[in-house]
Amino acid sequence: MASLDQVSIAILLGAVLVMAGILSSLLALRFGAPLLLVFLFIGMLAGDSGPGQVRFDDVRSTYLVGSVALALILFDGGLRTRFQSIRAVLVPSMVLATIGVLLTALITAPIAKYVLDLNWTEALLVGAVVASTDAAAVFLLVHAQGLRLRPRVGATLEAESGTNDPFAVFLTLMVVELISIGESSALHVALEFARELVLGTIVGVVGGRLVVLALNRVALPQGLHAPFVATAALVVFGAAQIAHASGFLAVYLAGIIVGNRPTRAHNSVVTFLDAATWLAQIVMFVLLGLLVSPQRLVDSIAPAVIVAFALMLLARPIAVFLCLAPFRFNWREKLFIAWTGLRGAVAIFLASIPMLVGLSKAYLYFDVAFVVVIISLLLQGWTLAPAARRLHVALPRSDRGPRRVELDLPGQLEQQLVGYSVRSKSLYFRRGLIPSWSKPTLVIRDQRILSPAEADPVAPGDYIYLLAPPQKAEALDRFFVDMQPSSEPDPHLLGDFMVSGEHTLGELAEIYGVAVGDEQAKLTLADYFDIHLDHAPKEGATLELDSIVLVARSISGGRVSVVGLRLPEEEEEPAALTRMASLKRRLSEMWSSVAGI
Repeated sequence: MASLDQVSIAILLGAVLVMAGILSSLLALRFGAPLLLVFLFIGMLAGDSGPGQVRFDDVRSTYLVGSVALALILFDGGLRTRFQSIRAVLVPSMVLATIGVLLTALITAPIAKYVLDLNWTEALLVGAVVASTDAAAVFLLVHAQGLRLRPRVGATLEAESGTNDPFAVFLTLMVVELISIGESSALHVALEFARELVLGTIVGVVGGRLVVLALNRVALPQGLHAPFVATAALVVFGAAQIAHASGFLAVYLAGIIVGNRPTRAHNSVVTFLDAATWLAQIVMFVLLGLLVSPQRLVDSIAPAVIVAFALMLLARPIAVFLCLAPFRFNWREKLFIAWTGLRGAVAIFLASIPMLVGLSKAYLYFDVAFVVVIISLLLQGWTLAPAARRLHVALPRSDRGPRRVELDLPGQLEQQLVGYSVRSKSLYFRRGLIPSWSKPTLVIRDQRILSPAEADPVAPGDYIYLLAPPQKAEALDRFFVDMQPSSEPDPHLLGDFMVSGEHTLGELAEIYGVAVGDEQAKLTLADYFDIHLDHAPKEGATLELDSIVLVARSISGGRVSVVGLRLPEEEEEPAALTRMASLKRRLSEMWSSVAGI
């Protein structure tokens, strides 16, 4: 009976710790504190050195939980990644995720060797453990501080954070193997890396396509789609690991494929995985905190602090500036990307690998990684918003988007029912605009259900439901938030082939002889972009109008303010593609064809 009581006590204590972590997250979000710190400190307080007096030294269980948690986190990150948003920054992100991680480790190693009194191989292991950034930490802090980053900067950070973990895991395992065996060759390392990369990509792509196929073909009972996808992600991860491929790369790629293809129950899957990854992070961070010994940290805290500052102020900036040198990033963007290289649970998780295999000085690697994470989150985490504003990479904050209610229609992959509250200053109410690919279905007013015809005209406070394709549904948000004030276009920018977005299609038809229907003649050019684009308008976006092409030249207040006209008789000179641009295009096309995106 005593053993049964111990199990019950363990369950109770574990549940209390997780609950404490969840409740403390409210306080952390209120003050903008990095949540990872909260969960780690909860674990430290519960440990044998804190008031909790819980003895925990099971590294194997910690590594198992960490692997599952990291796999789910990466899959969820891939699921939320829109391939179109990272397509333009795919190559620089991959360079940062591979060469950048290697450079960071190599630059950190000499400093670690000197201050920690290690040999070169052990110092390289320290560099490999702390070289990768943490996607969960980066985007949780960006979200908590209400930052809107420039699209290129945000997409680069998103893609790099999601893809550098597999390379960091590979690099750490290679150095651990080198220390354990005592010898290795550059050819062996290159072959191992190539094998893990190729096999991981194959398993991830095939696994992702199979998950999409199963979701759309197998008639699962209501509520089982989300657990099925989460379990399938772990199957992909485990299969890749057994095949000696990169399981972390495979599960991230599988997430991208599932997230960018139309599937049943997409919203319930995303919601379930959001909760699952939160729980996985909390459990992983608390367990890692339990492994920390404050008494042991005292001996290594001074050199660990030096390593942390060298990593933040020297290794990461040098690696970022070198990797992004061939690409068109300005120095402010490079500096912000360098400063946003937050270290999180991945570094501490990697530091548990030497403990698992029983290397000498294993606890030293763990303690150094812990100190690096704490300093990174305290200094970089709390200064993220001021840095973004001082370096001019933060866009002006906009009103919080409307609350959307999404309903999955059984058996209907092509449409999704989305509901919004009608606001008096919204684009929909003031201009009556709605995208051509959406269809108003019903309106709720004063607890009565009305058809769109019965509710016409719609009034502020009404709740309207629309049918829209799942992959485009989020683009509806901008029609139901308060309109941003738009500035008048500079008249000096307007010429024969550049006009204000406030001109109507009817006016354009009179001048250039294009065919425009009577219903569209009253629309402004800005309205035309809002109605027919699948996303918020961006500079360079194009739309066809009869025989001419409209090009968005300037955006103001979230709408097109200046439109360029590409006439049919214009002959554009072919742009000379650089080798890098050509390579980016080919890689993007190859990935799209393989992944089916």
